[in-house]
Amino acid sequence: MTPASASTELPLPSREGAGGGGTQTGGSPPVSRRRAGRGVRRFIRHRLALIGFATIVVLALAAALGPYLDPFNDLHIDILHRFAPPFSGPHLLGTDQLGRDMLARLEMAGRVSLTVGCAAMVLSTIAGTVIGVLAGYYGGAVGAALMRFVDAMLCFPSIFLLLALAAFVQPSLLSITVIIAATGWMEVARLVEAQIRSLRDRDFAVAALALGAPDRTIMFRELIPNAIAPIVVASTLNVARAILLESYISFLGYGIQPPVPSWGNMLNNAQEYLTTAPWLAILPGAAITLAVTGFNFLGDGLRDALDPRLDVR
Repeated sequence: MTPASASTELPLPSREGAGGGGTQTGGSPPVSRRRAGRGVRRFIRHRLALIGFATIVVLALAAALGPYLDPFNDLHIDILHRFAPPFSGPHLLGTDQLGRDMLARLEMAGRVSLTVGCAAMVLSTIAGTVIGVLAGYYGGAVGAALMRFVDAMLCFPSIFLLLALAAFVQPSLLSITVIIAATGWMEVARLVEAQIRSLRDRDFAVAALALGAPDRTIMFRELIPNAIAPIVVASTLNVARAILLESYISFLGYGIQPPVPSWGNMLNNAQEYLTTAPWLAILPGAAITLAVTGFNFLGDGLRDALDPRLDVR
């Protein structure tokens, strides 16, 4: 075999293999698949994250399926069993001041509170991501103007800004969701802006620009996918924040209005019965605590699982 023929038989590295995302030689799995496997293993080893995930699943299933399985309706009034304590009669978790079943109301309230939290998270993540990627990619005067607007919004305490907006809007599920989202996108915008600013000068972004790709394609098909890990973590934590904010404004009377239950307005209605019927406040308070803690644990686990610095080369 001549040297020339030997050189022609040497396998050339594929484009995918050079980029780290294609199939490796020797039967090894793709790098992206191996990274995903390591991320899943790190998440599974994070016990608090698993506890948080299980808690969220249980709460979500109770909210989604509980009202169909519970023998009592959340608005049904059993006047003969007013203030029944938990585990003392036909009502498993007792009744409130009107004789309404607490378990049914907790399940329906969980449906409302979790829906508001997740929907507000989606809206705030979309708004924060769009503003952050525009500011980080263009920089200069555009980026400075957008980030100064973000800083101005961050100057207002969230709860006071939320109450100010809620005071001028008719309370409803949609309006409360939009208001909470309007006060929660700023942190996402700052996070995304910092990530995009560090990615826009990488080789893959410069190559896409050199090939004539439009700005929209570079931002949303090249840069955002490479910044998705911190966005996912921030979104998970934003659900917990949104649930707390909904509870705050409902507790203060500006949120979800009775007879529609939410964990926040259930706490508000239980204020005057703290000494005579403490379970009216303990049960929704425990539900809020479990939901917020579960999402926080899940966010911590996702942060560790998606951190590329923990990948073993």
